[in-house]
Amino acid sequence: MGISAAEDSAMTRAFALALNGPRGVNPQVGAVLLAPDGTVVAEGWHRGAGTAHAEVDALSHLGPEGGRGLTAVVTLEPCNHQGRTGPCSEALLAAGISRVIFAVDDPSPEAGGGAERLAAAGVDIEQGFRRAEGEQLLASWLRTAELRRPHVTVKWAQSLDGRAAADDGTSQWITGPAARADVHRRRAAADAIVAGIGTILADDASLTARADDGTLVASQPQPVVIGRTPTPADAAVRRHPRAPLFYDTHSLPNVLSDLRDRGIQTVFVEGGPTLASAFLRAGLVDEVVVYIAPALIGGRNLALADIGVDTITDARRLSVASIDRLGDDLLVVARPSEGES
Repeated sequence: MGISAAEDSAMTRAFALALNGPRGVNPQVGAVLLAPDGTVVAEGWHRGAGTAHAEVDALSHLGPEGGRGLTAVVTLEPCNHQGRTGPCSEALLAAGISRVIFAVDDPSPEAGGGAERLAAAGVDIEQGFRRAEGEQLLASWLRTAELRRPHVTVKWAQSLDGRAAADDGTSQWITGPAARADVHRRRAAADAIVAGIGTILADDASLTARADDGTLVASQPQPVVIGRTPTPADAAVRRHPRAPLFYDTHSLPNVLSDLRDRGIQTVFVEGGPTLASAFLRAGLVDEVVVYIAPALIGGRNLALADIGVDTITDARRLSVASIDRLGDDLLVVARPSEGES
């Protein structure tokens, strides 16, 4: 039957409502309920794990007449499973909703299938309406749902000959101020920043995101430290605005699984050659961000260590997404080629 102007406007509103909810384990979802004449009857959004989903939140604002004959406009396909809350598909059916429009299919094998359930009960379904905008809104959550872990970016800085430090261990600063400012922008955009205990001990890294003048920016990543050596009580990372997470393990899949359970969707790994190499060796990297300084250092301290490549045919092939100049430095962003991990 097509999409009306009122339904199009309702989807715009639903996208805005979704942003009221927190980023976390569950997606940000907005919902708008329309009367047959296009009048907005109720609105809702998801306020976090364990709370009512957007559709149920909107239904809760209805009067005793319920939702009979109403249209639900939702940013994500209504769920079809019993979690901490009941299936949204069943709630919509019980309310008497006659039409459902949604932007993005739920990729979860556990929660998906709501549209099929509703259609089987005679509800008119319009799926994929303004899908691209919905996918943009949910981009990091969708990646996390697909990967079953957070999206991982590994960053390092190196000289032109591939060194991360001089033989005496000094590494500050290989790159210039423009590159360092870009690093802090990327830190601020990530949900978590991960470093190994070696970096914490060697550099007393604070794992904060800072502005050009050195002050802390408002959005700070969750600091994460991996390694079995205890972090000193006076370490700078312990003064981070957010309490650090410490993992006394070498199991990166277990770390990522726990971070996902905590609602972390994007991880920025900035822990030196040992940790970067471990993530690459384990096939847990979705993007590499490499800052290259026009300098020659030589010596032993390569930017990467063993990543499991014994012969050239085993080389990890990447696709270059972008190459940018930052002052005198180059920034290369690359991702595993199809079939690589």
